[in-house]
Amino acid sequence: MSISFYHILGIVLSIVLIEVVGVVSSKKVKTADDFNRAGGRAGTWVVCGTIMGTLIGGQSTVGTAQLAFSYGISAWWFTLGAALGCVFLAIGYVIPLRKSGCTTLLEVVSKEYGKKAEVLGSLLCSLGMFVSIVAQILSASALLMTLFPMKFYLAAAISCLIMMIYVVFGGLWSAGIGGIVKLILLCISTLAGGIIVLSLTDGYHGLMTAIEEMIGTLVEPYGRVSQENIQERYNNLFARGAAKDVGSCLSVILGVLATQSYAQGIWAAKTDSVARKGAMISAVLTIPIGAACVLIGLYMRGHYVTAEEMEALAVVGKTLPDNIGVMTTTAQAFPLFITHMMPEFLGGIVLGTLLITIIIGGSGLTLGSSTILVRDVFMKINPSLRDSSKNLKVSRLTIVVILLMSVFVAATFSGSFINDLGFLSMGLRATAVFIPLTLALFLPKRFKYQWIIISIIAGTVALFISQMLLSIDGIFVGLGVALVCCLLGFRYTS
Repeated sequence: MSISFYHILGIVLSIVLIEVVGVVSSKKVKTADDFNRAGGRAGTWVVCGTIMGTLIGGQSTVGTAQLAFSYGISAWWFTLGAALGCVFLAIGYVIPLRKSGCTTLLEVVSKEYGKKAEVLGSLLCSLGMFVSIVAQILSASALLMTLFPMKFYLAAAISCLIMMIYVVFGGLWSAGIGGIVKLILLCISTLAGGIIVLSLTDGYHGLMTAIEEMIGTLVEPYGRVSQENIQERYNNLFARGAAKDVGSCLSVILGVLATQSYAQGIWAAKTDSVARKGAMISAVLTIPIGAACVLIGLYMRGHYVTAEEMEALAVVGKTLPDNIGVMTTTAQAFPLFITHMMPEFLGGIVLGTLLITIIIGGSGLTLGSSTILVRDVFMKINPSLRDSSKNLKVSRLTIVVILLMSVFVAATFSGSFINDLGFLSMGLRATAVFIPLTLALFLPKRFKYQWIIISIIAGTVALFISQMLLSIDGIFVGLGVALVCCLLGFRYTS
């Protein structure tokens, strides 16, 4: 695939814009509190930008289009779950979190159940966030490899470097203010993409017709597939099975509530009302962005085949019409659509915005993971890190280490569905943090700390085992085991 000068110009302009915002934002960072919570002075749109800057990343865009290419509208569950998570965050958790007087979610757990629960939860939650950072690296690498002739490690290294520059110097101010800029560009980009899809296919019915024709072409050598089977796969919210898709949605909902990055946006707000409005706006905007990415994935399924499918057709002596394209991997669905279906300069702006989306998403998660490790683990080991200047240096160093590690881990997951990593990441955070956090906020002094610690360990182990061995989503088993353990430690009187 070749890209034009105008594509490159649009990409560069978008990247320069967002990096300038990040550097300018760094001037607001004078203390560790500025770095991690924007000094508690953020307005509604900075809160929204902070939340969506992390929430709408590679999984919500590249990953959603990739999954839609293979499974249709069931790919919408990631962004639907994200939106519902924001709603629950706004309605139920804003005031308790802000009244807690804490800086991290695990600090809330620590106040109620002790330092052991805090450290254990911190490590497991950081592991979950690390999985999501890996997914962002994969998304950014897939985009760069689609646009430019480069190997995976070079693409991953470039992605990592941009994330470092963006978040190390600006912290939450850059994540929040940069999130607003990205939010504007992303809404325009995805809306334009959705409109183009519907105009090219004469509406949703035409989109599904194109998919039926394409699938019929692919399976013809082996016997045609019925229209009902195609509809069942691509026009079904539960195409991967109700237990799988509902479990994935639940993982995202609870993952939002159990993730440091989104809580930091809530704590950064000037008032409770500002925090609620920021979370609710995030929910409203997330839904159409996800829908547009699903439409793009569906369009690409109706007009493109993968290199593997092309090889299978060649074996049986079948060729494709000239208007059918070929992509190396399904992760290229989004960037290829933008490159081929949009005007060149606009396409470049959108590609730059997509890269920015992934970079900010990875940056926000890295910042959240760093905050957890520094405040909930490192400061317990070395109390001198309470000094603001030392804390800031260690926070930035931790960010660099996390991103470097993610590059090497990403190499082992290069063939995975990006959204499956996202669902696993959210599930890990939910299992380790959601129940202890919720009990600490709403039912304090009712549960023995020993059983809370057991629940964190047992729930996480159950999640991993069920994810590997059972057909249902592991979140059900993990949460169930964790909840039973907590109930065993219930006290009838506080």
